[in-house]
Amino acid sequence: MRQARRPIVAVAATSALLIVQAVIDPTGLLALVGWPGGTPQLDLGWPVARYLVFVPVMLAVVWWAAVRAGERFWTMTAGVVLAALVAQAAACFAMTGDLALAAWAGGFITAKAVPSALIVAAVVRFAGGPRDIRLHERGSVWPGAIAFGAVAPLLAGAWWTGAAYAPLIPSPRPDDGLVLMLVAMALLVGSAWLGLRWMRRRVPGFLGTWLGALVAGGLFGLVQAVIGLVVDDGFRGDLWPLLAAYIHVADGLAFGACTGWIVAVVALIADRLRAQAQARRTATDAAAGPPEASVTAAPETPETVTPEPASPAKVAAGAGIALAVIAAAALTASLLTPAPATANAGATAAGRAETSATEFLRVANGRIADGDDNQVLLRGVNVNQLVDFYQARAEVPVTRPLTEADFADMATYGFNVVRLNLSWSALEPEQGELDAEYLMKVKQAVGWAKAHGIRTVLDMHQDGWSNAPTAEGTECRLGTDPMWGYDGAPEWATHFDGAPRCSFTGRDISPAGDRAFEHFYFDTDGVQQAFVRTWGELAGEFADEPAVAGFDLLNEPGFGETAPVTTSLKLGEFSDAAIDAIREAGAPQIVFVEPSILWSGLGIDSGPSLGFTDDPNVVFSPHLYAESITMDRSLGIPTIVSTERQFKLAQRVADEHGMPMWSGEYGYWGDMDSRVERLERYAAEEDRRMQGSAYWVWKQACGDPQNGIGEFGNALVPEDCATGEDAPRPEQLLGILSRAYPQAAPGTLTSLTAGVAGDDGERMSLTGVVDEPTCGLVVWVPGEAEPAIADSTGLTRVEVEEQPGGWRVTACADGEYALATAG
Repeated sequence: MRQARRPIVAVAATSALLIVQAVIDPTGLLALVGWPGGTPQLDLGWPVARYLVFVPVMLAVVWWAAVRAGERFWTMTAGVVLAALVAQAAACFAMTGDLALAAWAGGFITAKAVPSALIVAAVVRFAGGPRDIRLHERGSVWPGAIAFGAVAPLLAGAWWTGAAYAPLIPSPRPDDGLVLMLVAMALLVGSAWLGLRWMRRRVPGFLGTWLGALVAGGLFGLVQAVIGLVVDDGFRGDLWPLLAAYIHVADGLAFGACTGWIVAVVALIADRLRAQAQARRTATDAAAGPPEASVTAAPETPETVTPEPASPAKVAAGAGIALAVIAAAALTASLLTPAPATANAGATAAGRAETSATEFLRVANGRIADGDDNQVLLRGVNVNQLVDFYQARAEVPVTRPLTEADFADMATYGFNVVRLNLSWSALEPEQGELDAEYLMKVKQAVGWAKAHGIRTVLDMHQDGWSNAPTAEGTECRLGTDPMWGYDGAPEWATHFDGAPRCSFTGRDISPAGDRAFEHFYFDTDGVQQAFVRTWGELAGEFADEPAVAGFDLLNEPGFGETAPVTTSLKLGEFSDAAIDAIREAGAPQIVFVEPSILWSGLGIDSGPSLGFTDDPNVVFSPHLYAESITMDRSLGIPTIVSTERQFKLAQRVADEHGMPMWSGEYGYWGDMDSRVERLERYAAEEDRRMQGSAYWVWKQACGDPQNGIGEFGNALVPEDCATGEDAPRPEQLLGILSRAYPQAAPGTLTSLTAGVAGDDGERMSLTGVVDEPTCGLVVWVPGEAEPAIADSTGLTRVEVEEQPGGWRVTACADGEYALATAG
């Protein structure tokens, strides 16, 4: 019974912690195993994986860790962390059958696993009974360490991808280049050598080696974080290096947790071979007889077995073998690992591109281009006037009427795109049939925009899943509050399972909304297939309309209950299916794919799994709300990701996918001086990176549920709630948004700057390069006075034509060219 005391205490403490977390966490976000409420549909299987797989696996590994590693606080802590990560990976695998995704997903529980492990280890330390602390023979270290580095390129899976991995951070991924892969493998071997040397002396056997690999993964992540601090701009007014460090360590821990058993097998085999060799030497020495002279040996101390320290020659030999194995493994990985499937790769993708009509916008050479291969910058606004919002009070309208005058007005600011927000609930209120009246409104809006030189991105919008509010009689758990509905899915496509429609910190986190998204991702009752079919039908209606720039599949997708299974694998699968439906409908336009709502809340997210589509006409479209509605600003903590850095991180993820980047939303709230300052910085960085975006939002009604019924909002054309008429416009913001920019540029832009302060919006300077002579340069310049052309190097036929609200500058270019305007 005494021997069982420690594991019993460990399992009891873990079980109690799981229960307490589930009870006090109303959303399941902060608990190792959440219980957000309602009644899961057990027959589906995946809703109970966290309970029937995660809990047993974690408790079993905790028991094992308590038996083998429970003598010391820190080794017990490592054991509980291992238990949580392995349990998470097992549960995710049970849900998806995708081993690579499941192994990587294990790391996402790190922030919850570490504090939980410290608590359990502390309980075991004080209530686990007497301890018999001793050191053990270390055994073989080099073979396991070499194996840890050698398998990394072959088992890289989804590890070491995403915004946290700057180009010069060593990664064992073959697609990151041979040099960085070799450096990373060497670092992994070194980390494993340290981890195994420390852990195997304290925890014997298989588990000790596995825990050593776990520690090694964490050490490797720390090294990556230090390198990232140097190569990724360090602390530049935000806390990004700390968040990146967490991601590095979490990836490393997950890699160690999921591959450490391989290291343990190799180490134990090496130990067995070493013991057999030692036995043979002993037998040989015994057969040769005793030496002529002997020295009386001191008796051994049984509690501690201290092996002879390795000589420098042995260390050097081990290092040499490690380098040789690393080189062989790197070569094998380079030969066996296929190139990543990106949106611009493959003959199939190329074939699809050839079917696009020349007048449509498309993705070409990493940028958005028109039929003449001019680079196109899409800059404009979101239009929410067709959204089916929840209406709290019947006498207060939730949207303002959309008319042709809106588009004529937008054109006076130089906007050349609108992101037209649509509602699935209005488009398909009854399953299987698009609403003819609503579809006519969409077509009418596209026609009005086209008449004023504005392209349209059709965005299937949602906020909080649907416009359903908290049901009457609902009791919200502690920490959550009754909520209004917002917009999104129709009632027939909604599965809440009785989970409470109560908000936690805002509209996008609620047990009911999370459950509905989980059902969407796993296609319960074919709800996702229905949405995909709807996209096919909608795209087919506009397949011959080049004024439709593209289709934004789903606004700020929710994370459900099991991120990153939902936000990476399942979001990618949905996106791929929707893209296929759009293409099958004959629509050649660009498809805009968003990461989950986590990007808007944190400034980063993993996004859909790499290679989720082979379609070449796809744009990565995060919402760049850093220093705006991100969690740091709402909680009053220091900035996590700065306005400037968010562009770099978004582009980094887009580059991994082989796609251009376009921000479908951004905007600022608060006092006007603060909004102007942040928007000026955003605009300057957007110009520097030669990108486009759509500001949130053109008009907003006083009954918009996101306002809470009132004048507070972010509209460029606000409403006077007393009269229902237009209120004074934020001219400072409009001045920045309407600054001069190239709407189309021959070939590829190489630089762009523009005035963003005061009355400086007419000033602009750009450079570009084009292979063949073409007359595709089109530049918008605001203001009443005709702009002066300060530089027109490489340009001919420069013409300036007056437009409503400003001027249109056109020219022909050949080779390298430059244009500069002055007010």
